[in-house]
Amino acid sequence: MAAAQGRLSDDAGGMDEAKGDGHTDSSAPPAFRAAVEALRTARLRPQIEVDPTPAPQRLAPYAYALEAAVVDGDQDLADGRLILLHEPAGHDAWRGTFRLVTLVRAELEPEMASDPLLPEVCWSWLTGALQARGLTYGDPSGTVTRAGSHYFGGLSPRPPASQIEIRASWTPREGLGGVPDTAAHLASWCDLLAQIAGLPPAAPGDASVVTLPQRRDPQSR
Repeated sequence: MAAAQGRLSDDAGGMDEAKGDGHTDSSAPPAFRAAVEALRTARLRPQIEVDPTPAPQRLAPYAYALEAAVVDGDQDLADGRLILLHEPAGHDAWRGTFRLVTLVRAELEPEMASDPLLPEVCWSWLTGALQARGLTYGDPSGTVTRAGSHYFGGLSPRPPASQIEIRASWTPREGLGGVPDTAAHLASWCDLLAQIAGLPPAAPGDASVVTLPQRRDPQSR
C-alpha cells in the first residue's frame, strides 16, 4: 500500500490533515467502536488491498479511515480513501450521527476522459454501488473531476495521461444500537473502486452496467 499512501498524501478538503495511528480510542462511544470493528473485519474481493490510515481530526469528534488500492499483479489500477465520521450528538448537515466521506481516483484513456457524460456516469456508479447492496443512505453530495497531464522536457516520452476523481459523502442509515452497516458500505465502496479500475463485477450483475477500460499503462507499484 505504500504507493497508494504516497498518491493520497496531497488530498484537499481536510483529508490531508490526518493524525493518529488509525486505531480506535477505547473511550469512544460503543456505536462508533462497533462500526469500526465491522470495517476491520469485512471480507472483500482479493484484488483490493485495504489498510487503516490516520484519520482527519478536524471533521468530527471521532473518525476512522481506510485506504485501498485495486491491485492486478504488481500494478495499481485505482486507489481511494474512506473515512467514517461520528458525532454522538448528531450533526444538522448530516441529519444523523455518522457520515462517510470518500475519495476515489483512477487514470483513464484520454478519449474516455473527454466524454461529456463521464461525470454523470461516475456519480451514478457511486449511488448504484450503494443501491445494489440494498443500502439506505441520505444527503449524498460530492464532485467528479477530470484532469489531464501532458509531459515536456525530460518527461516528454510519457504519453498524455487523464485522471478521474470522485469525492463524495453520504449519511448511512443507522441500525440497531444506532450502528450503521459499515461493512456493507465498505463493500459497496470497493465495488465502486473495482468498477472505476475496469475490473469485471465480482458476481453476475446487470448487463447494462458499463465499466471503464483499464488504463493503457497502469502504474506499477
